[in-house]
Amino acid sequence: MSLDFTPTTIDELDPERRPSFRLALVPVFAVVAFLGVGSAVLGLDPHVPLLWSIVFTGAFGHYLGYTWDDLYDGISNGLLMGLQAILIIFTIYALIATWVDAGTIPAMMYYGLELLTPAVFLPAAAVLAAVVAFAIGSSWTTVGTLGVAFVGIGAGLGVPGPMTVGAVISGAYAGDKQSPLSDTTNLAAGVTNTPLYDHIHRMRTGTAVAFGIAVAVFAVLGLQASGAVSAGSVGEIQSALAGTYNVSVLAFLPLVVTFVLALRGYPALPTLVVGTIAGVFTSILLQGTGFVPAWEVFLNGTEPGTGSELVDNLLATGGLTGSAWTITVVVAALVLGGLLEKTGVLAVFAHRLSQGVTSSGSLIAGTGISAMAINALTAQQYMSIVLPGMTLRNLYEEFSLDSEELSRAVEAAGTPTGALIPWHAGGVFMASATGVPTLSYAPYYLFGILSPLVLFAMAATGFTIPTTYRSERPQTAD
Repeated sequence: MSLDFTPTTIDELDPERRPSFRLALVPVFAVVAFLGVGSAVLGLDPHVPLLWSIVFTGAFGHYLGYTWDDLYDGISNGLLMGLQAILIIFTIYALIATWVDAGTIPAMMYYGLELLTPAVFLPAAAVLAAVVAFAIGSSWTTVGTLGVAFVGIGAGLGVPGPMTVGAVISGAYAGDKQSPLSDTTNLAAGVTNTPLYDHIHRMRTGTAVAFGIAVAVFAVLGLQASGAVSAGSVGEIQSALAGTYNVSVLAFLPLVVTFVLALRGYPALPTLVVGTIAGVFTSILLQGTGFVPAWEVFLNGTEPGTGSELVDNLLATGGLTGSAWTITVVVAALVLGGLLEKTGVLAVFAHRLSQGVTSSGSLIAGTGISAMAINALTAQQYMSIVLPGMTLRNLYEEFSLDSEELSRAVEAAGTPTGALIPWHAGGVFMASATGVPTLSYAPYYLFGILSPLVLFAMAATGFTIPTTYRSERPQTAD
């Protein structure tokens, strides 16, 4: 992914409008309060507390002396950073609907129920998702395609949905982080001036440790789920699928087309568009859907009548128009992030972090914490990589730390943790694509929890940090 603008650093802020650290805390605490009270106490959808936060942050910017044009520039930049995510969400909603109507996802469920058992399902789902995400370089595409089918297979095997989603997302992000095709992997290397494969190599140990622990835990959870469903209920689900769809290997055509394009290095968005069109024509040719009805599915989604309530619920989709709730949350969160960046709040926090660093370990840990905090405040993973990646480069040079230490820190803590945040673009997408709320799957999204924890443990112990690096901050002459 290329950057069309660079975030503001503290040196670039107008001194007359630059907030102090204490003043910068005001909109941050307001955002936390609005989201906490609005969502947790009042039970509102996140749109309303996000609107409150936007209005408050805009008024805060006006208090600092920013004009409407200034604030609008910040909003535009926030939306620009998240535009690819918005377009991908639109497309994947349509893709899922067309793949259901084409029989692609029903066929994946049908054959998956034959091949997998509850005891091995969770670790197998995590590993398969990791392999696919590594191959195509996209965690979102993996979850939006294979992940949706895995939710159906897990339901048929009696595995709770949150566990299934946690396993799939864990594998998807672990594979994505090691893929040279991933946009976030390339972005982290690019903004820190790190050769791509040096960055990937530097992340390998931490990723392997975090994902290895996650797979081991999923294996234990899978053993506990073993025997929770009878063979008869599996047969009923398969009968419902076979009685409604033409279950055939030909139904995998959209999947093959999408993954072949991804493996050949085509960008995610056009690849998903082609996969969606392949779904429409597979529906027409294989399932006998009319030309107009097939495109109506693309637009409005599916309402299958298989005779099984479980299967109908799993395969009901909203199509392109069904993405409205998700898109509006993401747009509001991106607007808020753009305002926090424009008013200098994020730059002030990054500067305060750099002042508080006293050792190489605290620098790496602090980088990870800042990436996670920016994830929560801006609701998109690109800014969590870009802002600390560009702000802290000179500080890493002071400690004689190679740039790959910085690139590893921002991606290990920035990329995977977004899916843990309910209003984050990643969290909203994962929840809407799989039908499982963010806070429900979060305890089982083990890789997202373990990835930053492993980073912090390495920073605290110095493990994998060469001893030739300075451990303390160098002193400067007065």
